[in-house]
Amino acid sequence: MQHRPDGIDDSGLRRALSAWNIEADILSYVPLGFGDHHWSAQDTGGARWFVTVSDLAEKYHCGIGVAAARDGLRRAMDTAAALGDAGLGPADGGFVVAPLRTARGETLRDLDERHAVTVFPWLEGAAGDFGDEPELGERAEILGLLATLHRTAPPAAARTLPPGLPARRRLERALRATGEPWHGGPRSEPARELLAEHAPAVRRSLDAFDRLAAAVRAGAPAPVLTHGEPHPGNLLRHGDRRLLLDWDTVGLAVPERDLWLVARDDADLALYTELTGRRPDPGALALYRMRWSLEDLDDFLVRFRSPHTATPDTEEAWRGLTGTLKGLGAPPS
Repeated sequence: MQHRPDGIDDSGLRRALSAWNIEADILSYVPLGFGDHHWSAQDTGGARWFVTVSDLAEKYHCGIGVAAARDGLRRAMDTAAALGDAGLGPADGGFVVAPLRTARGETLRDLDERHAVTVFPWLEGAAGDFGDEPELGERAEILGLLATLHRTAPPAAARTLPPGLPARRRLERALRATGEPWHGGPRSEPARELLAEHAPAVRRSLDAFDRLAAAVRAGAPAPVLTHGEPHPGNLLRHGDRRLLLDWDTVGLAVPERDLWLVARDDADLALYTELTGRRPDPGALALYRMRWSLEDLDDFLVRFRSPHTATPDTEEAWRGLTGTLKGLGAPPS
């Protein structure tokens, strides 16, 4: 996030970092990404770490509600850490940027009643942006990483992630609420009006999603370990290698959960089949493409129906909302 959250002070964060035996001399907020908040921590000896603070009340993809999100995030971090332990971390030539464990072996610590802290190694490199379009050679490299991940035996902590839409009921409630004012903040009423305008397209998308999800369930393909968000913003160019960041979405699902974000044509899909022996399903690719948009829509609507102020993050969310609704109304590609 671009805007440092209120209510999180350096003293509390330093206390949390002591669980990793980190005595942070310098804490610097890092305005990066959308969702979690990040800091750079440095000790007097110059050692450095990348620190992430997650708002569990808004970590919907990990679980609805603070307790469920904490459990989901912990299982995701434990899964990534186990992958690192199994030799897939950068130190062993792998691609999994896993969280570091505390002195007690934990991957996650509570900061307060709704925030949790994770700590990662500081790695020099350059990450992309979500909207970047990788070239053919880059896509082949990413597909190779995913093929390795999908062939890896899942750690015991890995969650099973069904193809359904956990936020479905909340989206339905938002659609029903467009007939009355929204009072969360400056973007609440504009968001309500925009959703009301696009309500028919949203309902058609939900119906289409249900049909696709039913078909994927009926096919009963064997799940694999998926990252969930292997877009360019979560890929770090580290020397001559690419590393995968942000493993809070890791879980067992069909491989198309990852592939729709990377594959751009039949040649990409054919390469994945060559690497894994598994032919991607067009229906599952369409399902996860639509699921992404509907989950984004839910996230933006929750933000604008809740108390908020005008910040750079609010404006980024507004652009996301308008773009998502426009996309849901466009003819399928």
